Amino acid sequence: MTTTDAPTHTLEQQAALLTGTGFWKSSAVADVPSVVLSDGPHGLRYQSGTGDHLGVHGSVPATCFPTAAAVGNSWDPEVAHAIGAAVAREARAAGVGVLLGPGVNIKRSPLCGRNFEYFSEDPLLSGVLGAGFARGVEEQGVGTSVKHFAANNQETDRMRVSAEVDERTLREIYLPAFERIVTEVRPATVMCAYNRINGVPAAENRWLLHDLLREEWGYEGVVVSDWGAVGDRVAALAAGLDLEMPGMDDRSTKAVVAAVEAGGLDAGTVALSADRVAALAHRYARPAEPGTVDEAAHHDLARRLAAECVVLLRNERDTLPLTPGLRVAAIGAFADTLRFQGGGSSHVNATRTTTPLEALGELAAEHAVTLSHAPGFSLRASDAADPADAARLRAEAVEVAAGTDVAIVFAGLSEAEESEGFDRTTLELPAAQRELIRAVAAAAPRTVVVLVHGGVVTLEGWHDEVDAIVDGALPGQAGGGALADVLFGLAEPAGRLAETVPLRLQDTPSYLSFPGEQGVSRYGEGVFVGYRHHVSVDGPVRYPFGHGLSYTTVETLALDVVQTGVDTAEAHVTVANTGERPGAHLVQVYVATEAGEVRRPARELRAFAKVRLEPGETRTVVLPLDRRAFAHWDVVRHRFVVAAGEYRVQVGADAATVLREGALTLAGDPADTALSLESTVAEWFGHATVGPVLVAALAEHAPAQPERDPDEPDPLKMIDSMPMGRFLSFTGLPVPTEFLDDLMARSRGGA
Repeated sequence: MTTTDAPTHTLEQQAALLTGTGFWKSSAVADVPSVVLSDGPHGLRYQSGTGDHLGVHGSVPATCFPTAAAVGNSWDPEVAHAIGAAVAREARAAGVGVLLGPGVNIKRSPLCGRNFEYFSEDPLLSGVLGAGFARGVEEQGVGTSVKHFAANNQETDRMRVSAEVDERTLREIYLPAFERIVTEVRPATVMCAYNRINGVPAAENRWLLHDLLREEWGYEGVVVSDWGAVGDRVAALAAGLDLEMPGMDDRSTKAVVAAVEAGGLDAGTVALSADRVAALAHRYARPAEPGTVDEAAHHDLARRLAAECVVLLRNERDTLPLTPGLRVAAIGAFADTLRFQGGGSSHVNATRTTTPLEALGELAAEHAVTLSHAPGFSLRASDAADPADAARLRAEAVEVAAGTDVAIVFAGLSEAEESEGFDRTTLELPAAQRELIRAVAAAAPRTVVVLVHGGVVTLEGWHDEVDAIVDGALPGQAGGGALADVLFGLAEPAGRLAETVPLRLQDTPSYLSFPGEQGVSRYGEGVFVGYRHHVSVDGPVRYPFGHGLSYTTVETLALDVVQTGVDTAEAHVTVANTGERPGAHLVQVYVATEAGEVRRPARELRAFAKVRLEPGETRTVVLPLDRRAFAHWDVVRHRFVVAAGEYRVQVGADAATVLREGALTLAGDPADTALSLESTVAEWFGHATVGPVLVAALAEHAPAQPERDPDEPDPLKMIDSMPMGRFLSFTGLPVPTEFLDDLMARSRGGA
């Protein structure tokens, strides 16, 4: 997109286009209309009146679909696509042009208070699901805003903290999801994050917003700020940030005009950004289309999609699904007050809700199941703080549970315990809930725990005492119906964990550095995030990334690895449903290698597919493995490199359990053999072309060496790591400069 020689707008008009008007609209200037931007990762939060970015003021009713934390567990881009399309339809009805989502930041720590808005600890899974959502939205004619770009992985001090993260870790972990969506979907906008990256605010980071996003990835859309992220409007514009939100007055407009007139900002930069914002407004500004959304149909869709996200973690003695004739108790405050979404800017005013108790009651009547209920614990902070009240509620629940066949405890976290704006400090469920679970498990013949939460919770202290555990994450307004459908077996528990469930907080890789101190969060774990850490150190976890049970059984019969190019391959995986029920099966393909000069995780997810199998059905799934599946980021060459060597392609039941394995050998990229005086002695001597010449030349000048005592250290090992320039200075060997220059030229392929 380029400006014309004769701009259609004055400098003042161009500057005005680059700042919003009010909380949710871009500015209308001359022939350019205003476009409405609104929150919408899992449901439209459109505020027709007083606006805010924290979910304080009300919004118009809209369908609240499963949050990203739940959609991540679906491992299904079709689920994400369907949610995106439905939310976009509601956006069109309200006259909203751009939805502020998806959020694809990596779950670096399970304590991040906003993890419910993010998909996974893995960049491939996050990128595929984020792309599915963005496609669903954009295909409906509504724009998206992929966020928060980049390295936004905590809420603590989120507007100032500097994420100190190395180049390789950025490229392999924190940028790939954005890269996939930008290059494959071309979203309308990219939203910059609040935080600094290696000391530079994301809003003023030219490398991030221009060099990487535009020059390398070819992005041509609008870069918009997170609400209130801009500190220096002129610096942000120069770095590549087009649209500042919100816009409450004309201070930014005046600052931009003044900077151009003073010669501190190029007028072409202003014109180019104004052109982008004008193009966005012309494409996405629209009148409202009231009455075009079928709210009942969207609620039913939300229920069906939420069931795709439910994970069955444990199912001893085939406790689930529930069978006719049972006496069942629904216990816990979340049974009739479902926690189905997160707090903060994405908080949706749901059109209606279906609680688990309501849905269980309907299904119980249909299946001759007797249903009873006890609150078990209180969600009111004042009640929870009263030990006597907690004991009374627990005793009542135990009495109910003792008279049943199966007791189902609905447990989880409230919005007071996790939300945008602050991070959690513990992985534990509240004490009253933990005590209730143990007491019910001791009294009931069988106990099921259903979890509703945005971030991971530990299961320790009660896990082994219960028979089944169902993870619903935050399942949206119809989540109660989806959970009931899974409990009764009307829907398959099709989800698999998108995040590791650790035994202890201390076992998580960022434990010692999250959320940082004195304005800095050091990403010292590098690329070893989530399961990459756990499998590499062979550390125990309660449930690994990718885990999930089914009501049927599926066997992985075969894996055939077919090399399709110099550095590409396909994994042909044959699976069979050996059970008596239809079911969804997740094929997970990981790659493991020791090739190359950098330390790699023990295995990394490189492809996946969810397949649905009828009883007795066998199917072969073909999963492509592109160049990036085998590559690592080389900080010397500043690009992805495939190292020569063996690569093991593994099919896993989860990240910790390898079912089948095949191998292939790749020639890899040509090695960078250029030498300099900073190259080590070992690199010089080991160079195929230069090494023999250098050894022969040095042999002429080196003094005779006495026979070495085998018990003494090898002197050659002591100098291997020394840069050649310092080695020559240290030893005083008479090597002519011209000779070294010639050898360095040879190493670069010179004559």
